[in-house]
Amino acid sequence: MKIFTLARYFLVVLWLLAVPALGQVVTTDPAFPTADKPVTLIFDVSKATHSKASGLLGKTSDVYLWSGAGSTATGDAFEYQPAGQTNFNAPFEPGKMTSMGKNKWQITIVPRTYFGVPTGTAIRKLGLLLKSGNGSAQTEDLFVEVYPDELRVSFRQPVQEFFFAEANGSIEISAEASEDAALRLTHDGVELKKVANGKSLSYTLAVGAVRGSRHEVVIEAKTASATVTDAFAYTIEPEPTIAALPAGVKDGINYVSATEAILVLYAPHKNNAYVIGEFNNWQPTQPYLMHKTPDAERYWLRLANLPAGQEVAFQYLVDGTIAIADPYTEKILDPNNDKYLTSANYPNLKPYPEGATGIVSLLQTQQQPYNWQVKNFERPNVNKLVVYELLVRDFVKTQNYQTLTDTLSYFKRLGINAIELMPIMEFSGNDSWGYNPIFYFAPDKAYGTKQDLKRFIDAAHEAGIAIILDIVLNQADYEFPYVKLYWDKDKPAADNPYFNQNATHPFNVFFDFNHESPATKAFVQRVTNFWLEEYNVDGFRFDLSKGFTQKVTGGDVGAWSAYDAGRVATWKRIYNEIRSTDESAYIILEHFGDNAEEKELANYGMLFWGNANYDFRQLGKGDNANPQWMSYKVRGWQKPHVVGFLESHDEERFMYDVRQYGRSAGSYNAASQGTALNRAKLAAAFGLAIPGPKMIWQFGELGYDISIDQNGRTGKKPILWQYQQDPDRAKLYQVYAELIRLKTTQPVFATNDFNLDLDKVVKRVTLANTDMMVFLIGNFDIKSQSPSANFPGAGMWYDYFSGQELKVDNPNETIVLQPGEFRLFTSQKLEGPKASLVPWAQVVLSADEKLVKSEGLKLYPNPSPGKSVLNIENSFRGLLSVQLKDVMGRTVQTYSLLKTQEMAQQELKIDALPDGLYFVQVSDGNKRMVLKLVKLGE
Repeated sequence: MKIFTLARYFLVVLWLLAVPALGQVVTTDPAFPTADKPVTLIFDVSKATHSKASGLLGKTSDVYLWSGAGSTATGDAFEYQPAGQTNFNAPFEPGKMTSMGKNKWQITIVPRTYFGVPTGTAIRKLGLLLKSGNGSAQTEDLFVEVYPDELRVSFRQPVQEFFFAEANGSIEISAEASEDAALRLTHDGVELKKVANGKSLSYTLAVGAVRGSRHEVVIEAKTASATVTDAFAYTIEPEPTIAALPAGVKDGINYVSATEAILVLYAPHKNNAYVIGEFNNWQPTQPYLMHKTPDAERYWLRLANLPAGQEVAFQYLVDGTIAIADPYTEKILDPNNDKYLTSANYPNLKPYPEGATGIVSLLQTQQQPYNWQVKNFERPNVNKLVVYELLVRDFVKTQNYQTLTDTLSYFKRLGINAIELMPIMEFSGNDSWGYNPIFYFAPDKAYGTKQDLKRFIDAAHEAGIAIILDIVLNQADYEFPYVKLYWDKDKPAADNPYFNQNATHPFNVFFDFNHESPATKAFVQRVTNFWLEEYNVDGFRFDLSKGFTQKVTGGDVGAWSAYDAGRVATWKRIYNEIRSTDESAYIILEHFGDNAEEKELANYGMLFWGNANYDFRQLGKGDNANPQWMSYKVRGWQKPHVVGFLESHDEERFMYDVRQYGRSAGSYNAASQGTALNRAKLAAAFGLAIPGPKMIWQFGELGYDISIDQNGRTGKKPILWQYQQDPDRAKLYQVYAELIRLKTTQPVFATNDFNLDLDKVVKRVTLANTDMMVFLIGNFDIKSQSPSANFPGAGMWYDYFSGQELKVDNPNETIVLQPGEFRLFTSQKLEGPKASLVPWAQVVLSADEKLVKSEGLKLYPNPSPGKSVLNIENSFRGLLSVQLKDVMGRTVQTYSLLKTQEMAQQELKIDALPDGLYFVQVSDGNKRMVLKLVKLGE
């Protein structure tokens, strides 16, 4: 029975005599599985390392195999998959596992039959994982080698190809062959034991006393027709020299010259560390044993004779147990994921080095610095900040920074002044939202080179656009070196200097940082300083900032959200550290905590996400809601530090929800595309008018109507740039652009003198400063409304989107608002949009009715089911034009009336018209009067 594991997870040490190997998740019987014979796969899920593997522990049923077969040793292990294996989130009955008890499971398959591999096609490996029926729990990917049906021999114990052994200890050895053969065991070429003819051999090897010495053990199997071998090597546990750090170096890679670098690894509680890499064939040899500092917290080594200007791959091998990349590396090579990168996105990528296992770090002397064109970027004022949140993967089809740079003109036309990039630091895999970080100083190669990223930031600054990074310092995935280095079965070890062994709060997904640990404090400061100084970013949005707590609240969300003095202290410290490096950097928290806590931190200087998604989706559908929590004044804050948004990456899309569930009344249907787009304009007007910084989620300005849950919540979504060619969607984009232009150029939109009236279906926002007043009124109902307008004052008002000039004598006159209609009035005339971006006609106030009555005009009956008579009684003589218009301003009937006496009448036939509100417009060519007419059914 041969034991296998995923090489990138463990290089496990054998420390003591007869101690079983650790971390082996899958074993096979027979030891050498072949393509065409039955093999039993045996899993021990208690040894799995995936963050979701704990969900499999203790189960007695509902565990399934998800698997594939590969025809080459280095290619895709899931090249062939069993028929019907398509939905990861549903049980796959052919892969149903049998419980063996104690978290062990087994299944027997014939690989060629099970995976449907054609006869004549080789099977060289199997890709395996176990999962729960609904896919909520799983192991990591595991791989099993499949052998040709020929003589094989292998060590069953130890299973490691290399390990450290205790001086003067012993090693239990057992080997197994696939058939009877002559077996011979040697140690450094000296024979230890022979078996004349058999399948197995066992031996107890005495370990010597010379620390740091390396030895090789070989097993040979020989028949009349073939000879095969297997080998392992071990080093007697070394003892490093004690030496202080050279002056001026810091953790990570320190470049000294064109051919020299000093590597520093922070690793308290560890005994020794080697540097392994291309320069020593990935073997822990004596010249590369790192020095230990006197406080036993760090290891360091000076590397000389490096090739100038060339990339060199390396790792640290710590205590002989695990190989990790440098936690501070700015570039990695990943044997499992780099093969899926495109040369268009990342050209000339260094090949993964032969002899290495797992993720490796790269160092490179004499790197060419980027020549920044914009050296003194002036960041937008917080109160005028309009952030555009995007995921590179789902925004441009090339999924790279270069195309994003070419797209900056789109953002300029829209008018936004900041872009928030969803996480771009190296994360597990290439296809992700990015909230599973593994290397914090390395941009993920899936989106391009670091020079491409710098060019994008530089070009954005040239366009007047700030760049904010969404950063994930609440958690890290398993491949983060400081998770792997201190690990205990399925969670961080108790002595991990960075991570809590168990998460303190209920929303944790991966592994939870301890932000009161000195190591974590120093690391967070290094990370934020690096991106501010090396990449000139303008600030950060901190993911799940409420998770920066050591207060243990278990599954109690309310307790977690309550005021937490420790968390407040943590955030003030981080804020001070960032501002000591960059005094104007944006610090935005995804907090959603107690208002007292957010208020204290906001008044201190931090910004907070203000989620109004639910309220605006309700309003868009025709239900009432009050989005007043977007206002910092409603929250009782001193500063406008609520980053309000209608949508974010984490919320259902406004247009999708309205299209699916919008209400209707009569002929008005909020769910129809055109109507939903107009309601999106209404929502945008109110969302952007409330003072304070704002955020837009990608393509919301085009009415993106694909659900967040399509292809899975975090799965790829269609990129629909063709929406720009849709005239109705283009108008929504233009409305956004106009609203953003007002917000970023008109000081009144940043005023602290404002009033919100948002509780009823007709909502109002009033803004004022010494130069101008703004009055926004809108009807979120699905029926027309005729409320008192409640203008802030009498006088001339200018409707921004229609261009209409309106003289208001009585601010409380009734205003007629159709469903979804909004009016943005300014007290000073502004240059408005040239195109007609909103569908409604000119404003109608009840004051017009008084003017009509004074001129002797009357309609009766009104309301009417079929016809109405317009009665005109005044001194005018001459030709009158009578037009009947619908609520969209479209003329539906026209009459010419020659008035030759005091009284004249015109019959209006409306029986064939849909029920609803109409306007009767009477004009003599100079003066125009308007009456309302309501058509009702019989």
